Amino acid sequence: MRFLIALTCLAAPAHAWEFNATPVCTLSHSEPAADIAVTYDHATRLYAIAVTSSNGWPDAPTFSIRFDGPQQNTISTSRHITEGQTLTVTDAGFGNVLDGFEFNRTATAFTQTAAVTISLTGAAPEVQRFRACATAPLA
Repeated sequence: MRFLIALTCLAAPAHAWEFNATPVCTLSHSEPAADIAVTYDHATRLYAIAVTSSNGWPDAPTFSIRFDGPQQNTISTSRHITEGQTLTVTDAGFGNVLDGFEFNRTATAFTQTAAVTISLTGAAPEVQRFRACATAPLA
């Protein structure tokens, strides 16, 4: 439920990478190609990434993110769900994803038949704030 609340925060277009600590730790960005939100919920101890494309996401057996820049990497999974125009992956660890966002220039989210590329300009400081939120002890 908290994840859905965090996604509704993306309704207003953002022009830069943004971090928000409530209701859950959220890193978000919006571009014409896609909206992206990475969340961490202390209650469930789960990370999630949601990529919303105006073209939607066709059913596909795998989803990947390729990071291009100084620390290139491609991460793939078959544990994703597609609802409407949003593709979501949830996991207990997101270190490689956060490293990709923090240390590279672009991220391309893709399946076998669809792709969106997102600029990572300005993401690093917000990723650092997100990491601090996700690892902060609960009061």
